Amino acid sequence: MADSMDIDDSLYSRQRYVLGDSAMQKMARSAVFLSGIGALGVEIDFAYVFWDLGTNFFIREEDVHSQKKRVEAVHSRVAELNPYVQVSVSTDVLDENTDLSFLKRYQCVVLTETKLSLQKRIDHFCHSQQPPIKFIGCDVFGICSRVFCDFGEAFEVSDPTGEEPKELFIQNISQENPGVVTCMDSRTHGLQTGQSVCFKEINGMTELNGTTHQVTVLSPYSFAIGDTSSFQPYAHAGIFRLVKMPKTFTFETMEQQLSDPRLLTPDFSKPEAPLQLHTIMLALDAFLEQHARLPNIGFAQALIDMVTSCCVSVNQELVRSVSRCARGCLSPLAAVVGGIASQEVLKALTGKFSPLQQWFYLDAIEVIQPLQSLPAEEFAPRGDRYDALRACIGESLCLKLHTFQVFMVGCGAIGCEMLKNMALMGVGLSRCSGEICITDPDLIEKSNLNRQFLFRPQHIRKPKSTTAAAASLEINPELQIDAHLNKVCPATEDMYSDAFFSRLNLVVTALDNVEARRYVDSRSVSNQKALLDSGTMGTKGHTEIIVPYLTESYNSHRDPPEEEIPFCTLKSFPAVIEHTIQWARDKFESAFSHKPSIYNMFWQTHSSAQEVLRRMMAGESMEGSFQVIKLLSRRPTQWEHCLALARLKFDKYFKRKVLEPLYSFPLFSGLFWQSPKRPPSPIEFELSDPLHFSFVVSSARLFAGIYNIPHSEEQLSYEAVSSVLAEVEVPEYKPAEKHIETDETVKKPDQLQMTVSSEEERQAISQLQKAISSSSVTPERLRMTPTFFEKDDDSNVHMDFVASASALRAHMYAIEAADRLQTKRIAGKIIPAIATSTAAVAGLVSLELIKVAGGYGFELFKNCFFNLAIPVMVLTETAQVKRTQIRDDISFSIWDRWTIFGHEDFTLSDFMNAVKEEYGIEPTMVVHGVKMLYVPVMPGHNKRLKLTMHKLIKPSAGRKYVDLTVSFAPEVDGDEDLPSPPVRYYFSRERESGETA
Repeated sequence: MADSMDIDDSLYSRQRYVLGDSAMQKMARSAVFLSGIGALGVEIDFAYVFWDLGTNFFIREEDVHSQKKRVEAVHSRVAELNPYVQVSVSTDVLDENTDLSFLKRYQCVVLTETKLSLQKRIDHFCHSQQPPIKFIGCDVFGICSRVFCDFGEAFEVSDPTGEEPKELFIQNISQENPGVVTCMDSRTHGLQTGQSVCFKEINGMTELNGTTHQVTVLSPYSFAIGDTSSFQPYAHAGIFRLVKMPKTFTFETMEQQLSDPRLLTPDFSKPEAPLQLHTIMLALDAFLEQHARLPNIGFAQALIDMVTSCCVSVNQELVRSVSRCARGCLSPLAAVVGGIASQEVLKALTGKFSPLQQWFYLDAIEVIQPLQSLPAEEFAPRGDRYDALRACIGESLCLKLHTFQVFMVGCGAIGCEMLKNMALMGVGLSRCSGEICITDPDLIEKSNLNRQFLFRPQHIRKPKSTTAAAASLEINPELQIDAHLNKVCPATEDMYSDAFFSRLNLVVTALDNVEARRYVDSRSVSNQKALLDSGTMGTKGHTEIIVPYLTESYNSHRDPPEEEIPFCTLKSFPAVIEHTIQWARDKFESAFSHKPSIYNMFWQTHSSAQEVLRRMMAGESMEGSFQVIKLLSRRPTQWEHCLALARLKFDKYFKRKVLEPLYSFPLFSGLFWQSPKRPPSPIEFELSDPLHFSFVVSSARLFAGIYNIPHSEEQLSYEAVSSVLAEVEVPEYKPAEKHIETDETVKKPDQLQMTVSSEEERQAISQLQKAISSSSVTPERLRMTPTFFEKDDDSNVHMDFVASASALRAHMYAIEAADRLQTKRIAGKIIPAIATSTAAVAGLVSLELIKVAGGYGFELFKNCFFNLAIPVMVLTETAQVKRTQIRDDISFSIWDRWTIFGHEDFTLSDFMNAVKEEYGIEPTMVVHGVKMLYVPVMPGHNKRLKLTMHKLIKPSAGRKYVDLTVSFAPEVDGDEDLPSPPVRYYFSRERESGETA
C-alpha cells in the first residue's frame, strides 16, 4: 500500500499506458495479503535448505547458512523494489485455528503453498464479507500449476478488454428503420453486436451527435443503430467511437467450484488436460493432507488410486509424471503462474480487465515426456541449489544446462527476467565451462525500474548489461556471464562473427524492435543455432521457438507494414490527434536534429566559407548549400534572438501555414473541405495563453541549445519573455502562389534534392558574402549541437515543445487534443509495458530453453500467444520448416547450407563442376552479395569461367570463406531459375574454428 497518491510518471509511465490513472490510484490505496514466500510467492510479490536457492531469487547463500526464515530473508529485498510500497511481514502461523478477522483490512488475499482445506476456509471467509475480499489461490507442484480466483457474487469491471477505442469516419448513414452506418474508405469497424457507439461531428443528421446507440453488425464495414427515419437526411462527415460499457462477473466459492469447475483451456491440442489436471491436483492436495508431504516416484500408484476413486478417467501416465515431479519445482513455470496471478491481483484491486473465471491450469508435461525411462537416481536430491529442478528434469539435463553457451541480445524487462530464470536453473556455470554472453548498449533509466527488476535507483545511468550481470551473480554466484555494451548489427559482425556463433548452443532475443529481431534471426539461421524470441505489448505477450531443421524462422513470416500517415495529411489536412502529434514530432526532428546535423556535415566537408562562395559564384551546385547558408545568415547570437525566432515560428506554424490552404481552397469552394478534411482556423498569438507561452519558451530553449547560447532561469519568467516579445516585429501575411499537395500517395520531398530558383541562388550568394564580410564566419558559428528527442526527461523541454505544438495544431483543426501522457506515448512510440506480462513471457520461453538443451523433437515445442487482460492463453505447435524442391531428388530448407572447398588456383569453372559433382545439379548463375560473378547472358561472363575464385571475389586478408547465391536452370523452358541454399565456398581446405566470415 502506497503512502502517496501522486503517480510518479518517470517511474510508472509504461504501466500507466496499460492500466490508466484511475486503476493506478485504486492500486495505491489498496492492501494485499500474501501468504507463502516460496518460488511462487516471490513471483507474485515478490528451517529451509539450499533447495530454495534454485526457486527463490531473493534468497542468498548466507541466508541459508544463517538459517533465516524465508520471510525475513526476502523482506528487505522485496521492499527495495519500490520505495512507494509499504511491505510489512508476519511470521505468525496461518492454520485452521487462526482467527481470520485480521483479513478484513485487506482488499485482496493471495495464498501460495497452502493446504486446500485452509484455502477453502479462507476463501469462504473472504466471499462472505461485504464487500467481498478478493481471493486468489496459486500452486505449483513440479510440472503442473493452477490459479483460482473468487472475486465475489457481483464483481463489476469498468473496462473488460483494456483496448483503446478507435474513432472511425463515417461514409454514410441511411434514413430508415433501422438506420445503417457505413465506414469511410471500407475501414473495418471491429465492433460486435450488442456494443454501443457514440457519434459526433455529423452534418445533416445532427440528431445523432452526442448520442449513444447499441449496434447490430451487418458487415465488417457497416452496422445498424435503430430508427433514423425521422431524422434529417445525412449530409457528410461524422465520427463514431466505441463506448466502453461496464460488465458484471459472478464467482462461486472454491468449495462450490471443486466439483463443477469453470476452466480456461490454454492448449487446444489437449483440451482434456485442464479437467485432468484439476482432478490430479485435487488428489495431490488430498495426499498432502493425509501424509503431510507430497508424493515421489514410489508413490505414483497411491496417487493413481486416489484419482480413480473419484470415478474420473485420467491418463495414468500423466498421473505418474505429476507424482514423480510433485516435490520438485520448475522455476520458469512458477514465473508464468506468478505473472498470471499478479495480473489477477491488479484486476481485483482496480476493476479493470476481465477476471479469470475461475480456474487456470498450466502444465509442462512436454518438458519431461522424453525423460520417463530414466532411472530414479537421475532425479534424486544431491543437497545443492538445483535439487528442485533435478526432481523434475533429472541430473543429465541439469548438467546440459550448466554447460550451455547462451547469447542473449537485450537486457531490458524480458532480458532481466530471462537472466533470473537462467540463474535459478544454473544455465552457463563457470565450473562446467558454460557461459551466458549478454549485450545491450542502453543505460538504465528511471522508467525501467518498475519492470526491469534487477535494477535499483542507484543503478540509473549505468549500463544495463553489466548491471544485470552483477545482479544475476548475486542470485547465483556460479554463473559465468560476459557482459557487452554493443548493438548486434552488421557493424559489429567482426565481433559477433560466425566463429563467435559457432561456440553457442542457443541465442535469446530480448529486443523491442522488429528490424533487430530480423537481423539476429538471420545470423542464427546462417549459423544453424536455435533462437528463442519473445515480446510483450501491455497485457499481451508472444513467444516463438526457432529450432534448426525443425521450425520456420522469425523471418519466414512478416507482419503487414505499419500504415504511414500520408505526407499531405500531415502537412495540410490532419484529421485525428495522431496526425497533429506526428506533425509536431516531425517539426522537432527537422528544426532541432536534422538541420543542425546537415549544417555540421556541410561545414566538415567544406571547411572554408570563402571556398564555398567561390564555387557557388562559379555556378557549381553544392548539395545542401542553400539550406546551410540560410541557417548561417539567420543564426541567433543571444537569448533574445532565440525568443524572437520562436515567436516567428509560432506565426508561421499556426497562422501563415493555415492561411495558405484556405487561400488555395476557400471555405465556400464546393465540397473540398469535407470529412475527413477539416478546415483550419488561424490562431492569434496571446502570451497569456499557457499553450502559447509553453510553445514559445520551449522553442526558444531548444534553439538556444542547438546554437550553444546560454540563458538563465530569470529569463524564462513570464515578465522577461513578455518584454522581449513586445519588441518583436511579425511581418504581415501576404498570400503566395504555393502548391498545396492533396495526393495521398505523394511522399515527402527531400529538401536537399529540391531545385532552387536563380533568385534563391543569388540570395544565398549575397547572404554568404554578407556573413564573410561581417567577420561572423568563425569556427564556432560553423558548428551546431543537434538535439535528439528524449521523451523521459522533462527538464529538456522536448515534450513541452511537442505537446504544445500538437495541441495548438489540434485546436486549429478542431481536433480534440490529447493530454501530455497520451502525447508522450504517441510521439515517443512507447510500447505499453507491465511486469506481469514480462514475467509470464520469460517463464514460457525458459521452459522451451530446457527442451532445446534436451534436443527434443518438433512436436514437443510450443509457441504461445496470451492476453492477460481478457484473459486468454493459446499454446500452439511451432511452424514446421518448409522444404523447397529443386528437382525430384533434391530439396532444401532455410537451415541447409552447401559447402565447397577450393584452393588458390580453383577457378569459377572448377567451382561449378564441384557443385554438380557434390549435389547433383549444375549452376547457371553465381552471385556474391550484390555482385554477379556469373550470369551466362551477360557479356564477357563466359570468359570468367577460367578466372580463379580468388581473383573474382577478392577476399580481404584473413577471410576463409564467402557465402554465395547459386541458381539452376529450370526443368521447363520459360520457368524461373531454381534457387539453392547458400553455398559456402572455402578458399582453402583449412577449416579453422576461428574463421571469419
